[in-house]
Amino acid sequence: MADAMTSHERYLRVFRHQEPDRLPMRDVFWGSTIERWRGEGLPEGVDPETYFGFDLLAGMVTDNSPRFPARVVEETDAYTIYTTPWGVTQRTWKHRASVPEFLEFHVVDRDSWAEAKERMTPSEDRVDWANLEKHWESWRAQGRWIIAGAWFGFDVLHSWFVGTERVMMAIVEDPEWVKDMIDTMLELDMALLTMIWDRGYHFDCVQWPDDLGYVNGPLISPRSYRNVVKPAHKRMCDWCHDRGVYAWLHSCGGVMPLIPDLIEAGIDALQPLEQKAGMDVFTLKREFGHDLVFEGGIDVRKMTKPAEIEEEVRAKLAVLMPGGGYCYHSDHSIPDDVSFRDYCRVIELVKEHGRY
Repeated sequence: MADAMTSHERYLRVFRHQEPDRLPMRDVFWGSTIERWRGEGLPEGVDPETYFGFDLLAGMVTDNSPRFPARVVEETDAYTIYTTPWGVTQRTWKHRASVPEFLEFHVVDRDSWAEAKERMTPSEDRVDWANLEKHWESWRAQGRWIIAGAWFGFDVLHSWFVGTERVMMAIVEDPEWVKDMIDTMLELDMALLTMIWDRGYHFDCVQWPDDLGYVNGPLISPRSYRNVVKPAHKRMCDWCHDRGVYAWLHSCGGVMPLIPDLIEAGIDALQPLEQKAGMDVFTLKREFGHDLVFEGGIDVRKMTKPAEIEEEVRAKLAVLMPGGGYCYHSDHSIPDDVSFRDYCRVIELVKEHGRY
């Protein structure tokens, strides 16, 4: 049976906590996973989103970096070392999936931050206007759910800009510096998104990554979140809600203790609900399902185990689907120990159990 709704209609109902025709569906894959699957049946030239019939999405991004020079420092068959517009020297591996190895940071104190901050001013050339002009009308005509990306917060700051230990210490010893860096990233984001919006290129939600947890719980205390990060989250949520769009947070790890604060800040949706970090979907639905839309929570560790993944999908969808407010996604991303056949079965199950 053909889908009765467009992707835009489907996501809109979910965000309104209403039941659509079926679950919205999307996922993220390691590059090494796609390499494996090409030899196992995923046709060349066909992306997995198309092959599996995922929902039609569109994204728009801006450049809120300090625009430090980006260049390749060293390249081998195994890796590339390069500098980023955020002033970071990092190594990325070519044939295995991982976050980059962060080798050196330019911004390390208030003086180097002052230099970076001077470079973070709004300008028209930070937006890809040609791409919006070319595609926006067709995105709407195709019924796509349009996501505007933002890039600010604790995770961006410590991982991609300044360094983990340095930021962790500064949260305690110099929280005003940390807040200034987060606020500057946010303000540039909002200025650029305002340019886009005011020019008529409207979108349905703003999504940003801010990994606040690890396997054993939050990376920072609820008190530190409230003092340093939450005000910025609230400003972004208020900006969204003033325009009638939704605020969607990606936060890996165990963030259960922070959820009441996330809701108070105005977050509308949370993903990916990492299972190994204790993000119990049954508790989430019961305690917070009226306030948050959830995406994710399907345990990738069970995808290689046929009996376990069948029960995983059946039991979780039975609880998460009623009343809307849930979208299919893995609980992080699909690693390369999941075969093409394994994942095909996952999607069969989601399609079987994911219709209303």
